[in-house]
Order: sequence, then C-alpha cells, then structure tokens
Amino acid sequence: MAQIDLFRMPKRPWNSGRIIGAKPSLKPKHIWGIRQQLRTAGKVRDLALFNCALDAKLRGCDLVKLRVSDVAPGGTMRDRATVIQQKTGRPVPFEITDASREALSAWLALRGKRADDWLFPSRSRPGEHLTTRQYARLVGEWVAMIELEPRAYGTHSLRRTKVAMLYKKTGNLRACQLLLGHRKLESTVRYLGIEVDDALALSEQIEI
Repeated sequence: MAQIDLFRMPKRPWNSGRIIGAKPSLKPKHIWGIRQQLRTAGKVRDLALFNCALDAKLRGCDLVKLRVSDVAPGGTMRDRATVIQQKTGRPVPFEITDASREALSAWLALRGKRADDWLFPSRSRPGEHLTTRQYARLVGEWVAMIELEPRAYGTHSLRRTKVAMLYKKTGNLRACQLLLGHRKLESTVRYLGIEVDDALALSEQIEI
C-alpha cells in the first residue's frame, strides 16, 4: 500500500476560485443596461455583436464566423437568416430584429468595404474573423459594465437568453429546440435548466 507523501503540496483543483455550472441568462434589465452602456461609449461594433448574439442564439464558434452575406447579401439587410451549425451540421434559423438591423447597419457602414466577408473581422489578424476567446472577453466586459460578476456569465448566457424568455412566456419546448438547433428535446430541457426552474416555481406556490 502506497504511503501518502506528507511533504508534497496537494494539487490545486482545476476549478478552484471559479464559478462552475450553467451560466445564467440575461434579464431584460441587463439587456437594456448593456445596450445603453455600449451606445453611450460609442461601441458600434460591440452593440451590433451583442444584439446579433441575442437574436442568433448561436454558439460562440458559429457566431464569430457569421459573414456579411449571411445577414445583408448585396447590401440589403435580411429579416431572417439561416446558419449551418459547426457542431451538429444542422441548419439554425434566426430572426434579425429591428434593434439588430439598426445596429448591424451602423456597424456595416463603419466597417466599410473589405476584401473579406466576415461580419466581425479580427482587428489584430488581417483576413481572419473575431475569435471565440475575444468574443468571450467582450462578454465579460459587457456584463462588468452593469456591475455583474463577469465570472458568473459567459457566451452561453447570451445564447440561452432569448429562448429562456420564450419558454417562460409560452412553455413551447419544441420552438426552443428548433431555435437552438438541438437534436433532442432532452438536450434543450437540460440546457435551459427547465425542470429545476419549474420545480422551484411550483414549490414557491406552496405556503406552509
């Protein structure tokens, strides 16, 4: 039987100091606050990216690879778009709301003509798109603007925000599944944490 080395320092757990578990979605007041902060700061690209992330409900790896031709082919802004997911190969449709259309139009005017077709090109790597790491860093900056804990939120917070609101309003899981591009309904249930939320909501109605 091996003896424990009392003089060797134990390894630091990989999740030490980190907030683990599913990242919460944003609330309407958070969305309003971030939009206001980005407008005030004149961050045209960030506002377009933020609004687009909420509408598209895409994983970060798919969002950063959006092309101008996906949302505004020939310079005309679409009302809806469809993207093939990298992870599943499934097409995912999404709407482009008025807020996103306005923000994207302002960003495209500032972006100007470029040789590449990336909707959100990298500022440090010519010809490349924004990376998922850069996107995650921006999300941290956005939530910090409204005094939320950056470690508690992430790119999936934006991905699940709109579908979480949709489920709470309609209870339509199938619609949420289609918008997220999940293969199985069970994946949508787990992703949104619906069973836990519903159980807590029911429990809150019981007075003892």
